[in-house]
Amino acid sequence: MMSLISTYFGRVYKELRGEILVLPSRTIALLFCVALLLIPLITSEPYTLRIFILASIFAIFAASWDLLSGFTGQLNLGHALFFGVAAYTSAILNLNFGLPPWLTIPLGALAAVLAGLVVGVPCLRLRGPYLALATLAFPLILTGIVFTIPSVTGGELGVSGIDRLSGSRQTDYYIAVTVMIILGFVMWKISDSKTGIIFHAIREDEVAVRASGINTTKYKLAAFCLSGLFAGVAGGLYVHFIRIAGPSTLELMLSFQAIIWAVFGGIGTIYGPIVGVFILVPLTEYLRDLPGTTLPEMRMLLIAIIVLLVLLFMPEGLTTRVRDKIEKVCPRCKLRNIATRRACRVCRADLG
Repeated sequence: MMSLISTYFGRVYKELRGEILVLPSRTIALLFCVALLLIPLITSEPYTLRIFILASIFAIFAASWDLLSGFTGQLNLGHALFFGVAAYTSAILNLNFGLPPWLTIPLGALAAVLAGLVVGVPCLRLRGPYLALATLAFPLILTGIVFTIPSVTGGELGVSGIDRLSGSRQTDYYIAVTVMIILGFVMWKISDSKTGIIFHAIREDEVAVRASGINTTKYKLAAFCLSGLFAGVAGGLYVHFIRIAGPSTLELMLSFQAIIWAVFGGIGTIYGPIVGVFILVPLTEYLRDLPGTTLPEMRMLLIAIIVLLVLLFMPEGLTTRVRDKIEKVCPRCKLRNIATRRACRVCRADLG
């Protein structure tokens, strides 16, 4: 038994040393995940846990936008549609049919995938600003539908009385953080796979990709559906944590916030939007304690100044700039290495 355990941990350590600890960015990501899991052991204050729960949920939401717009270049200004569809679906299924959260959240995510199909099929015929404006219209249309059938959606008041995500704030925290880490890793693996390479190629030159025989329409539609799936999980988690699904889940400001988080952290990285959320969301909340920042407008002004300063000096995003400082790309095999290395860790090419 002890030999099996030692063999298992030996393999885990070998995997960590060969794939994670070999790059500073991956090591930082690992330490970040470990630190998140340790926070409830350091503090059990409900307000602090609430901030990090919301940050975890919005991190999934922002990363899902990056998977669509950051990689394929299909600018989606109405990403809150997926979030709101999943939130309302989960809330209605829970309240009217008594389904538990572990079932309503996946069903809400599937509803968001269907919304991705509804948006993707007509919008893929459009390009550039026309596509962006078309995606902007869908949350507005759904908001009008919500107000039209208040007997089902609750109208302006929304749907309330929904079951809690779990029985305690600590359990809520671990559910949200664990789901965020798992889905963040899944999205990163998708972006690093053959599908992700095609997504990236579509963003750079769709005509060339189509000329090489790749069905770009299929891949762009897949990007809409995958993005809707992950954003839908975020919407389901959010509605069971807040316990109300209202028109705020479809607001355009929510879509714009996802874009701000992604641009601040670094577009086309998956982990960039996650970092952006975990910096800006807690910062926005803790600014309440500073003198002169009790008004929401003042807090938003300070956050806007911080975002503008970062984009002024780091136009590619915070995480991208930091990664480029601590790592460098091999000119031969294109793999990343720690910046202090003289030779590539794989092909041994000179790194200068």
